[in-house]
Amino acid sequence: MGVGRGPSQPWPWRRTAVVAGTLLTLLVLAWVSSAHAPPRDFVTGMWPVGLGTGAVVLSHPRLRAVTAVLVGGCAALALLLRDASDDIVIGAGIAVALEVYVAARVLRRDDGRRPELRTDEDLRRYFAAAGLAALVGAGSLALAFVSADVGDPAKVALDVGTAHGASHLYLVPFFLRLPEQGAIARRGERVLQWLVLLVGIPLLLTPEASQSLKFLIIPVLAWGALRITPIESLLQLVGVVFLTITLTSYDVGPFADDPERYGLPADYRGVLLSAFAMSCAVIVVPLVLRVGEYVGAARDSARERDLVRGIVDGATGIAIIGTDATGRMTLFNPGAERLLGYRAEEVLGRRTHLLHTTEAVEEKAAELGVEADLVTVSGAIVDRRLVGTPIRFRRKDGSERVHAMTLTRLTVAGTTSGFVSTSEDITDQLDTEQVLRDALEVERHAVERLREVDSVKDQFVSTVSHELRTPITSILGYLEMLADGTLGEMDKPQRDALRRVQSNSHRLLSLIDDLLTLSRVAEDGLRDKETFDLRRSVSTAYEVVSPSWEPPRWLDVTLTLPEEPIETHGNSEMIERLVVNLLSNAVKFTDDGGSVTVSLIVDPGLQYSVLRVADTGIGIPEDEQDQLFNRFFRSSLAERRAIQGSGLGLSISRAIVEHHGGVIAVHSRQDVGTTVDVRLPIAGGMSNIQLSLDQVERAPL
Repeated sequence: MGVGRGPSQPWPWRRTAVVAGTLLTLLVLAWVSSAHAPPRDFVTGMWPVGLGTGAVVLSHPRLRAVTAVLVGGCAALALLLRDASDDIVIGAGIAVALEVYVAARVLRRDDGRRPELRTDEDLRRYFAAAGLAALVGAGSLALAFVSADVGDPAKVALDVGTAHGASHLYLVPFFLRLPEQGAIARRGERVLQWLVLLVGIPLLLTPEASQSLKFLIIPVLAWGALRITPIESLLQLVGVVFLTITLTSYDVGPFADDPERYGLPADYRGVLLSAFAMSCAVIVVPLVLRVGEYVGAARDSARERDLVRGIVDGATGIAIIGTDATGRMTLFNPGAERLLGYRAEEVLGRRTHLLHTTEAVEEKAAELGVEADLVTVSGAIVDRRLVGTPIRFRRKDGSERVHAMTLTRLTVAGTTSGFVSTSEDITDQLDTEQVLRDALEVERHAVERLREVDSVKDQFVSTVSHELRTPITSILGYLEMLADGTLGEMDKPQRDALRRVQSNSHRLLSLIDDLLTLSRVAEDGLRDKETFDLRRSVSTAYEVVSPSWEPPRWLDVTLTLPEEPIETHGNSEMIERLVVNLLSNAVKFTDDGGSVTVSLIVDPGLQYSVLRVADTGIGIPEDEQDQLFNRFFRSSLAERRAIQGSGLGLSISRAIVEHHGGVIAVHSRQDVGTTVDVRLPIAGGMSNIQLSLDQVERAPL
């Protein structure tokens, strides 16, 4: 798959115009300088070669090689105008083109952006570019002079190396991204610095001035580099160098007669000029860079300081207190003022002992196991790196509040310079927690008391039920003897009364049996367990309840059982009781003409059985269904219809199911019917399986 170039970028015409202007300036300056150079001196006129490197740096990446060739052409043309030989013209053009291209390559950034002069790495590249340019230019031109057999190649290399190196040092910075700081000096100082420079140059650059006085210009330039803008400082540097070269070219400059004065050849003044220019540039440019770094660091530091100050002052809910190494407060934020009641000016310079009572310090010292001294306690908190440790603070009004405090040591070069504490008032929180703990303790005692009461109640019900069962059984026995005539014949009214007594006695006995069953399940958890066929228990319970739907009642009752046995581990008697309860309820609450279905299936995946008893009876109101498993609960519909029952059937059923590791769920709609689902684990399958109600609802039938 190919990759498209994307939308074309507009051509940088502005940069192209700047490059063209720079090349034209280079050509003019080279020609003017060459025109005023001594006869047969073909190298002095090439001092503005740094402009050529600048042009290559600014040019489009695809045109840098072309621009370097044009720079070389400018140098060749300038020499051609001085009637230099063809070998020297061609050699100089090639040398300069190669020189500026190499220097631009050294300055080039990896991301393709305009080179910078802002960091130490940029400064190293800047010096490396100037040094390589000087070496390449000197070596190439020396070879050209050797080829032309003109002059002294060593002298040419010295002239070119110093001149071109200096040119790159003071001209190339104009084409780089400089530090963006403004002037540090105020207007009056800037004006004074310019006046000193403008007045001093004519006095210091005369031939009569001594060498030591000439170099007094450098401190003035350094003054500007430190105090005014980078571009102003560079302009002063170039202005001094340009004026020095111009004056020297007219034999009135500071180095015009220095060669004769010191017994050197006359053409050595170019080397002296270049050395002077190098000295100025090597001082000014690094100072400009260093000031830029200083101003940038100061700006970043001020920004960070303002940010931290904003955060500290904005933290009105947190007390932030700073101290020096001796514990005297140096910072007291608005949060500390609000929480402790002091104004910052009242506490700054005072020790933190003001904020803690002796008792508070002793209490914290005892907790930490250290000497009862604030300095020692503070040191322990810092050394152990305790976060949010509670300690009492004293407010201005004398009251004490508990703060969760974190104390941090500030170090500079390994030496402690101070401490910072951040704390938050947690007094109300601790009070609330204590109230909650007290309330929970009261609740715990109340729950234990209720459990005791419930246990006593269950024990009482069980005891009473046991005590009542014997006389009720005896009463039923005598009632049967009366009913069958063993104790004599009775008339019809007596027999009717006897039947009512028998019916109520059976109801009372059934209630007692239910209470005893609940008590048994709660106490021993169905200890007598065995493995049995669940189908048989369901079938037996079905047969027990079947007389209740025989005539005169008319109900459609069906039983569906699987063909294979369902082995279940538990108490078969209690499972039969469970099915009897569920089926009896279904029959009891279903009107004649309705239907009741009993189904038993097995889910082979999870290995559990599902017993479902469904009817089309009167149902249960939705707002009462959350009470179905409460003891003695009877729905409003059952009470309205006067349907007999104790309200213990579902409570007993749930207790039996839970003790078999199963789940029971009831789904009912008023006047539609009720469905009860019971899930029980199969023997050898998942014992004590935990089933949720939504799983019961998804039981496949």
